Amino acid sequence: RIPKVQQLQADMFEGRELNKSINPDEAVAYGAAVQGAILSGNKSEEIQQMLLIDVTPLSLGIETAGGVMTTLIKRNSAIPINETKIFTTYQDRQPSVCIQVYEGERAMTKDNHLLGQFHLHGILPAPRGIPQIEVTFDVNANGIMEVSAYDKSTARGHTIQIRNDKGRLTKAQIDKMCQDAVLFADEDRSAKARIEAKSQLENYVHGIQMNIDNHSSHLPIPPEDVEVLKQTCEETQRWIDVNSDASEQQFRNKLKDMERKCAPIITRVYQNMSAGGPETVTVPDIKKMDDVD
Repeated sequence: RIPKVQQLQADMFEGRELNKSINPDEAVAYGAAVQGAILSGNKSEEIQQMLLIDVTPLSLGIETAGGVMTTLIKRNSAIPINETKIFTTYQDRQPSVCIQVYEGERAMTKDNHLLGQFHLHGILPAPRGIPQIEVTFDVNANGIMEVSAYDKSTARGHTIQIRNDKGRLTKAQIDKMCQDAVLFADEDRSAKARIEAKSQLENYVHGIQMNIDNHSSHLPIPPEDVEVLKQTCEETQRWIDVNSDASEQQFRNKLKDMERKCAPIITRVYQNMSAGGPETVTVPDIKKMDDVD
């Protein structure tokens, strides 16, 4: 019933006219009647021959660093459904994480609907990116969702239950959210790309700093090169702090500038290391697990 969606569907089939002979309100009412009959235990032959599939009306996910909506269960997924994803910490020695559960189709959580939240405490002190927090979304046949977070290192966990009869969006609100997702698709893609570019730069800085702190005294690396790495990391981190609202391209340009200064030094370290030596240096991996604040 959404005009923009209808237009997109028509475009997919080379402009062919859509079949609109089915009344959407009648279809919903018919499906509700069938579902009611099934739940009430109706054993009639007509009901037994039907296969009724419930789906999630909106995507379900949690907020990760930068206010990004990270989806675990996509819209129109058949229920019951169970999905799990591994997340990590955003800061060094972070003692807890806040799990904020959202439903919606927008790229940023500020534009979606908050369903609930909880904190997982007792995470062992560790550098950012090291802890592994397993988050699971489990939606049963009645639409009741359980969200759990589990710290793999300490075996600590926490679970909340979110029911579909309280605090959920109305059909009109769901329709509007879907319309907004189409309307603001380009804006959302741009916002998410900017956050991802910033995260990649931060991860690269953190990776270099980890190598310096953990291995610089044992690796075949001249003190002047260590100083270059330290100074580059400090300058880049200061730039990030001052320019947190920079554009995607500015973050990507800053990453290229840092790689230009640091990559040759790391390459020389690899070349100078004896094969099979006990010490290793890690080139920062900018494709990290999603960070949870």
